[in-house]
Amino acid sequence: MDRRILALIAAFIASAIYGINHTLAKGVMPTYVQPYGFILIRVLGAAILFWAISFWGPKEKISKSDWPRIIACAILGMVINMQVFFKGLSLSTPIHSSLIITVTPILVFVLSAFLIGEKLSWLRALGIILGFAGTAGLILYDNTEAVNAPNIPLGNLLFVINATSYGLYLIMVKPLTNKYHPFTLMKWLFLLAVFINVPISYNEFSQIQWQKLPIDIILKIAYVVLGTTFATYLLNVFAIKTLKASTIGAFIYLQPLIGILFAVAVGADKINAMKIAAAALIFTGVYLVTRRTEKSA
Repeated sequence: MDRRILALIAAFIASAIYGINHTLAKGVMPTYVQPYGFILIRVLGAAILFWAISFWGPKEKISKSDWPRIIACAILGMVINMQVFFKGLSLSTPIHSSLIITVTPILVFVLSAFLIGEKLSWLRALGIILGFAGTAGLILYDNTEAVNAPNIPLGNLLFVINATSYGLYLIMVKPLTNKYHPFTLMKWLFLLAVFINVPISYNEFSQIQWQKLPIDIILKIAYVVLGTTFATYLLNVFAIKTLKASTIGAFIYLQPLIGILFAVAVGADKINAMKIAAAALIFTGVYLVTRRTEKSA
């Protein structure tokens, strides 16, 4: 099969896994596992899996000059990104998280404008304003009561920090994906993430009562480790080696669609007028920011 088609399939599967993750991970926290403890499970499980499969990959040595970038990517993509997302999810709702994550392409463009001087047109500026207006609406005004969502505004703000951190991670990891095999890159990123996350996460990790976890909770944890962490990071690295960043960015639109449908289907969240209006603003903003770039993808 054509490599580009395989990359498109990989990006689609990764987005679908992420979309379902918003609801499944929410079902675990904070009743059974606290968010920071959950992150240590994620990175530890993924590190073991990536090191296990790395023996089937090429034997590559990381250049000394690349270690600062690798450490920065680990901090952005496997520490800050994960920690604030799961903490936000424990405070907010699956629909809020799946909607706010779609501002990532806007944040990537804004960061690129500052870091690499990408041109900002008036149309893109309008898109940035609309996207952030929708996000602000969710943070400030959509405070409808929800089960297991004790602080929706704070949780939503953490989702914005999550999207910013992930946007920086995508910008910084791109040169590394062109230089190293995905197995090599992921095994070192997640091993570093384990050591960096331990001081933050160990206290909550040690409080997990493993013997009392119901089977459905264990299966949800397994989904997050095997699917949301191991599979998606591997799929995204494979996809980004072949596709343009703008093409991969388009797949982020699938996350809220799948996330909302799944959350509503299982009764984990519900739709209201504020969420619909915010979604319209965010999607319009993302479209305006990425439209010209996507035409050349």
